[in-house]
Amino acid sequence: MKEATGELNLTVITIIAIAAVIGFFWLLWPSIQNSINSQWSNISGGMIVQQR
Repeated sequence: MKEATGELNLTVITIIAIAAVIGFFWLLWPSIQNSINSQWSNISGGMIVQQR
């Protein structure tokens, strides 16, 4: 029974850690995306160039 409780605790900790990482990126993604787009505009001179 102790082993099952230990595995359950590890599962709960893992789920909480994954939720924390997802929450962190969910809150910060708009600013990260704006930063990437602004730097991309500076590099490409305001035009987004797609290469295939």
